[in-house]
Amino acid sequence: MKIRTFSIGGIHPEENKLSNDATTQVAALPVQAIFPLSQHIGAPAKPVVAKGDKVKVGTMIAEAGGFVSAPIYSSVSGTVLKIDTAVDATGYRKPAIIINVDGDEWEESIDRSNKLETVEEHPELTPEEIVNRIKVAGVTGMGGAGFPTFIKLCPPPTAKAECVIINAVECEPYITADYRLMLEKSDEILVGLELLMKAAKVTRGYIGIETNKPQAIELLADKCAKKFGGSAYEVEVVPLKQRYPQGGEKQLVDAVINRQVPAPPAIPVNVGAIVQNVGTAFAVYEAVMKHKPLFERYTTVTGKKLRQPGNYLVRMGTPMKDLIAVCGGMPEEDSKVLAGGPMMGKALTSTDVPVCKGTNSVTILSGEDAVRKEPQPCIRCAKCVSACPMGLEPYLLAKLSAVSNWERCESEVIVSCIECGSCQFTCPAHRPLLDNIRLGKQTVMGIIRSRQAKK
Repeated sequence: MKIRTFSIGGIHPEENKLSNDATTQVAALPVQAIFPLSQHIGAPAKPVVAKGDKVKVGTMIAEAGGFVSAPIYSSVSGTVLKIDTAVDATGYRKPAIIINVDGDEWEESIDRSNKLETVEEHPELTPEEIVNRIKVAGVTGMGGAGFPTFIKLCPPPTAKAECVIINAVECEPYITADYRLMLEKSDEILVGLELLMKAAKVTRGYIGIETNKPQAIELLADKCAKKFGGSAYEVEVVPLKQRYPQGGEKQLVDAVINRQVPAPPAIPVNVGAIVQNVGTAFAVYEAVMKHKPLFERYTTVTGKKLRQPGNYLVRMGTPMKDLIAVCGGMPEEDSKVLAGGPMMGKALTSTDVPVCKGTNSVTILSGEDAVRKEPQPCIRCAKCVSACPMGLEPYLLAKLSAVSNWERCESEVIVSCIECGSCQFTCPAHRPLLDNIRLGKQTVMGIIRSRQAKK
């Protein structure tokens, strides 16, 4: 098999896949579950329950707040304590629904059997029906971005999908949740891919996996040959060189089908590709075939000083402190807790923050790993330029943002930054490049939205 990769920039940080061999365990139910209403890109969900209401596992507690939005379902049974605010991974207090847990009673509409459902057994599943079930179930991108999945399956009239690419790269250090999911739920993932292809009305599919996961490559390649051999669908498992940030949509499209996605507002479907995370494919299977809303996910809990790193099937709303406790508790030395991995994860102000749809990992950095080095003057080495997978000039964008030159930031296409952190990782002067670029990107995007609103 030919090993592929993307064409511009990239780095290879230390992998630290400490929980690779840890079989997924089912996390215990929390005593109290917290459901932020903004667990996705777009408008926050709107509560449809009130204080004192009884809910079951799978009960809708908040409806979509707009077209780009997604409903939220209870992952527990119990009583709504209040609709209030709670601190999420951003560190800010956001609207949330808080539920006191009492038992584990599920909605009867959810199929809890282990029987593998196939597309052939369900002729009623038209493309439109598949998209509708995904939308109703509140499925969003499970790789961290949280974009409502149904929208990707309904491209604008100016774009035509030619293939579905499953992002099974998991290039971020430490995280192993997707890897374990592939080993443990491979059949369901392939049915999910078939549903996604049928919904997108394409017959070509790809599964991109980095070569540090040989078991997953071999397993899925073998099952794809058996499942899709001789069928109307052509599905290829694509081994990819270990390179960060290969899990970025544009980098993955480049690596798998050798097509370059233009600058925003262009998206992968503009070059014929619909990209979905491997966890999303599994969630699609459960939503469409089992009538199961998205209320739990595979999550890694890891860290070099953590007593027992592991992978867990976690109900949404579970406080991260509960998962850390199961793994032996916080290390004794000073540590930093991240929602996500060390490259793109967000440092938490509290471990009371709940697991949400996009929480693929809880990562604990300790000792020197948890402390930023003192920034020094830029030495103009251009390592950040070489590392940038979007072909940008990070040192320039960071400086322009620091002096509030928003017009120049826009002209230098700061909105193309995918916030992967490759520039900051590779900087020998330890400059806070990504911090400044994020600020500039958010400001410029706000200016662009304001301009469009006036028009």
